[in-house]
Amino acid sequence: MYEKVIRKLMMGAADALWCVASLYISFYLTMGSHLDWPYNIANIFYNIMIVTVILMWVVNIFGKLYKIRWEFASIREMLRVVTVIAVYAVLLIVIGRIFAKQVLIRLYPIFVVIYGIGIMTIRLSYRLMRYLQAEYIRSRGGEGGRILIVGAGEAGRLLLLEVTRNPERGSVLGFIDDDKDKEGTSVRGIRVLGTTEQIPEICENTDATEIMIALPSESSITLKRILNICTRTTCKILIMPSINEMTHSAQAVTQLRSVEPEDLLGRAPVDLDVESISGYLSQKTVLVTGAGGSIGSELCRQIAGYNPKCLVLLDIYENSVFELRHELRRRFVEQEIEVVIASVRDRARMDVVFNRFRPEIVFHAAAHKHVPLMEFSPGEAVKNNIFGTLNVAEMADKHGAERFVMISTDKAVNPTNVMGATKRVAEMVVNAVNAKSATEYTAVRFGNVLGSNGSVIPLFKKQIEAGGPVTVTHPDITRYFMTIPEAAQLVLQAGGLIDKGGLFVLDMGEMVKIDDLARNLIRLSGLVPGQDIKIVYTGLRPGEKMYEELLLNREELQDTPYKKIFIAKADFYEYDHLMKQLNELRELLDGDDGKIVEALRRMVPEFGIEHAAPAEEEKEPVKIYRMKNRQKADGAV
Repeated sequence: MYEKVIRKLMMGAADALWCVASLYISFYLTMGSHLDWPYNIANIFYNIMIVTVILMWVVNIFGKLYKIRWEFASIREMLRVVTVIAVYAVLLIVIGRIFAKQVLIRLYPIFVVIYGIGIMTIRLSYRLMRYLQAEYIRSRGGEGGRILIVGAGEAGRLLLLEVTRNPERGSVLGFIDDDKDKEGTSVRGIRVLGTTEQIPEICENTDATEIMIALPSESSITLKRILNICTRTTCKILIMPSINEMTHSAQAVTQLRSVEPEDLLGRAPVDLDVESISGYLSQKTVLVTGAGGSIGSELCRQIAGYNPKCLVLLDIYENSVFELRHELRRRFVEQEIEVVIASVRDRARMDVVFNRFRPEIVFHAAAHKHVPLMEFSPGEAVKNNIFGTLNVAEMADKHGAERFVMISTDKAVNPTNVMGATKRVAEMVVNAVNAKSATEYTAVRFGNVLGSNGSVIPLFKKQIEAGGPVTVTHPDITRYFMTIPEAAQLVLQAGGLIDKGGLFVLDMGEMVKIDDLARNLIRLSGLVPGQDIKIVYTGLRPGEKMYEELLLNREELQDTPYKKIFIAKADFYEYDHLMKQLNELRELLDGDDGKIVEALRRMVPEFGIEHAAPAEEEKEPVKIYRMKNRQKADGAV
C-alpha cells in the first residue's frame, strides 16, 4: 500500500519537474534567456508555471496515468499518454489565450512537444530499467530458478511479464509450444525452443530448474500428457490455474500453483445438469450423514449452492463438522444450516432427528471405510456400515423422505475384506427397503477419491516431506481414482436421476498404478525416485485387493442421459428374508469376530472367495461397455 503511494508521488514529482523544465525551455526558445526577460514576462512565467503544473496533475489523474504499471507498458498505454497530452495541450492553450495573451502563441506547441517527449521518456525508462535488471540477473545465472514456460500464447506472455517484474523468481530461458509456426520465433525477446515432446531434451540442454505451464484453456487430457512428459525431468513444475479455477475463485492468471495428483489423472470436468439438480434440491430440507468426512463435506458445499430450504449436517465427530459449519456460513450467508452430533448406529436418536427436521432428501455418507482397520474390528464395521445404513434408510421411510442416496464403494464388488462385505450388505439393505417404501432409494458406487481422509495421497506426501521412504504395498497394485469434487458432483447428478431400486456406477476412467502415482509425486516434489526418496514395497495388507472392480459378473450396465453415470441392474433382495439374516448377524455382535465374518460370508457368497485375474471387461467395465456400444453402432459384431 505504502509502496504504491510512494511510487505515485515520485511519478507526480518527476512530471512536475519536467513540466517546469519544459516550460522554461519553451520560454527560452521563444523569448531568449530569462536574464533578458522584462518584469512582466517573468511574472507571467511564474503564474503559467503554477497553472501548468496543477493542470498537468489534474489531467494526468483523470487520465489514470498514475495507475499504470509503466514497467509493463504496451502500445495501449502509450496511446493513453498521447491522448492525455492532447487534452492537456487543448486546455492549456484555451486557458493561456484567456489569461496570458502576452505570451506568443507558438510557445504552446513547443512546450507540448518538449513536455510530451519527456513524459513518455520518463515512463519508458521504467520498462528499460526492469529489462536491464532482468537481463543482468539472467546473464549471471539468475538469483532464482532457470525457467521454461510451456505455452507461448497470451497466458505465457503474461507469465513472462510477471517473472520480469519479479526477477528474484528467476530468469526465463525460453518457451515451449506445440504450434510449429511459433518454433524459432520470439516472445518479447525470449525464443520458442521447441515442442512439448522435446521438454526432457530442452531441460537437459538448458539446465532448466523450473517448468511453468501457462495453458489455462487446454483440456485436462492435454495437460495430463504434458505433465507426464514434465515428470520425466528433475525440474520443479508449476501450473497456471485453469479458466474454470479462475472463474470459481479469486485466483489471478499469473498465480501459479503446484501440480496436484488430480492433474495427472486428466479427468475431464463434469458437465452438470444444473436444472435437474436444482429441481430436486431447491427449497428442500436435505440431510447429509457423515457430513464431516471427505465426500460428505464436499456434498454439503455443493448442495448449499442449490438453495436448499435447510441443510442438516449430521456426524459423530464434532470437530470436522464444526469447521464445516463455519465455512458454509461464511460462504452462504443466507443459508439455513443445522448441525446434529449423532451416530447413525443409534436408532432412537435417528428417529428423533428425522422427526425434528423431516428431511426430504437424504445423502447417507457415514461409514467406516479403512480396510485394514475393519479387518480387526468386524463388529464395528457391521454396526456402522450395515445397521447404521438400515437405521437411516428405515427412518427415511418412516418419516416420508422423498429420496435416499447411499454412497457405496467398488470394494463392495467381490469383496475380499470386511469393509467391502459390509458395504455390499448395505447395498442390499437399500434395495430391500426400497421395495416396500414410497421413498425412492438408490446407491452410488465408485472407487477411491484423491485426497480423502486416510487415502494414499496424503500419506505419500507426508512420507516425501519426511525424506522417505515411500511405502507401496505392491509394484503392480492398481486403483480407480477420481477427485472429491467430481465424485460429489456425480452423486448429486445421480440423485436427480433416481432409478428406483437401481444402483448407479460412476465412470472412474482408467486404473492407476499406485507405484506410478508414488513416483510421480516424488518427481513433482523436484526429487528423484529411488535416489532422493526410496520406495519400499511392504506387501498387501489384510483384505487388500491387487485390483478393484465396479461390477459383479451378473450385473449389467445401462446408459443414463449423463455420460459418466451408468445404472447397474442389481439383484432383488426380499425384505423379510434379509431382516431375518440381519437379526442373526445382530446377535453375533460384540462376540467372536470369526463368527461375524462367517455370517457375512453367508450373506455375501462372493466374499473372500479366491477370484481368478479378471478379464478386461471386469477390470474396466465402463470402458469395455462403451467399446461394445460403439461397435454395435458401427455395425460390428
